[in-house]
Amino acid sequence: MTNQPLIKSILFTLLLGTLMTSCGIYSFRDAVIPENIKTVKIGFIENKARYVNPQLAPMLTDKLQQKIINGTKLTRTNSDEAHYQIYATITNYDPSQTVGVSAQQASTNRLTVTVHVLLKKTLENKEQEFDVTRNFDFSAGLTLQAAESQLMDDILRNITDDIFNQIFSNW
Repeated sequence: MTNQPLIKSILFTLLLGTLMTSCGIYSFRDAVIPENIKTVKIGFIENKARYVNPQLAPMLTDKLQQKIINGTKLTRTNSDEAHYQIYATITNYDPSQTVGVSAQQASTNRLTVTVHVLLKKTLENKEQEFDVTRNFDFSAGLTLQAAESQLMDDILRNITDDIFNQIFSNW
């Protein structure tokens, strides 16, 4: 007696795999990238916010480069002929919002970070612009420097993920 459900399952999986690889788009981890896109240029992220955290721009640039190189099959280049060119600017870094009050005193403050991104798709001769904004709450009892130290990993991860998903995910 043969195991027909197992054979059907294997055939279905092979058919599905064949269909997915022949559609002209490959997916690697969370990235959905057309087959003809091979190279990416990632510009240094500028910081033009009113309040400047001097560590944020270089750390965010590095984190975004790592995410794209590790999360896609794209080759990084400094050429202006790169298929995707990514430029970004930190436009808002505002630590002055109070969002929680307890016993008539501020208990929670909010840091808002906004990054404006320009994506040039050279093969299509198109540009796409978008903003990524994230809020990060911290105890009002902390100094800004202490809060930044505590929040930096979350800021870098969340902003980087949002930029990556906006560029490379179809959702």
